[in-house]
Amino acid sequence: MTALDSAVRDPASATEVLDRCRELVGPALREAVERMHPWTGEMAAYSFGWCEVGGVPAVAPGGKGLRQALAVLGAESAGAPGESGVPAAVAVELVHAFSLLHDDIMDGDTTRRRRPAVWKAYGTGPAVLAGDALFALAVTTLAGAGPDAVRLLSVALGDLVRGQADDLLFAARPWSGPERVRPAEYRAMAEHKTGSLLGAALALGALLGGAPPATVSALDRAGRHLGVAFQVVDDVLGIWGEPAVTGKPVLADLRERKKTLPVLCALDSPDPAARRLAALMESAGDPAEAAELIAAAGGRTAALAEARRHIDAGEAALTDASLDAGAAAELRSVAGFLVRRKL
Repeated sequence: MTALDSAVRDPASATEVLDRCRELVGPALREAVERMHPWTGEMAAYSFGWCEVGGVPAVAPGGKGLRQALAVLGAESAGAPGESGVPAAVAVELVHAFSLLHDDIMDGDTTRRRRPAVWKAYGTGPAVLAGDALFALAVTTLAGAGPDAVRLLSVALGDLVRGQADDLLFAARPWSGPERVRPAEYRAMAEHKTGSLLGAALALGALLGGAPPATVSALDRAGRHLGVAFQVVDDVLGIWGEPAVTGKPVLADLRERKKTLPVLCALDSPDPAARRLAALMESAGDPAEAAELIAAAGGRTAALAEARRHIDAGEAALTDASLDAGAAAELRSVAGFLVRRKL
């Protein structure tokens, strides 16, 4: 049993850590958004759940604040006060918001956190502009932290775009034959699209907290592994998760014919169910039958095993780093809670 397994036994403590970090970062994040043009700033505020269309204040569902928490914990893991990681937390949260605005447009997703997506509420062009503004603000936020911080964020941004490009290209590839998407390709995509920003959050927090390069690098690796595990868990929940937890209808990812890891692992299996699954996905057949075939071909088991490997690899990277014991325990609690939720 790893430390992450032990941490997940007390999800309330992880929730408390996330809440504490959001309270620390929140004022600086709002201050940054208030520096934007009023129109793009309103769209940004809407995306964070702070207002309705037109700017009327609101309290709408927001994200967990995972990335900002990792930045704060990265600084604290280096023995610095959490405040040292706030600029990193603001920057990565702005980048995450930018990526969601553009992702929703590219994927045609009309809702985000049970509200109309920004592009549906304001229009496609304005949403693209708001995303661009958030991206620019993120870089500006880190400019005062020095060239190493900006360089680290730039690498993560490049990886994020690379992962998004691969994800979009996967959709056009066949479900069977030599051109189908392989699980190894998906893992690389997930590290770039999801893991890069989690790694950057941890590494930037540590960098701003004065950690040595070896610690910064180890935390970047840990965050990237956590990102892959996080994405794989989302994939499993996208097929078998409870709507009350996921916010999506039952079998949502199969209805949208997404090439997620459980599906790809099942298609790579020698089990006869794999061939039936490929034919079913090609014909946009019954999602419930597809879920049964994925499980029969070992797709769910293989995906969960993949998540476990990345959890263990992330744990090893954390062990390699010289971290403050208290902050490291909180970091493991957050990581364990997020990658093991409702499975």
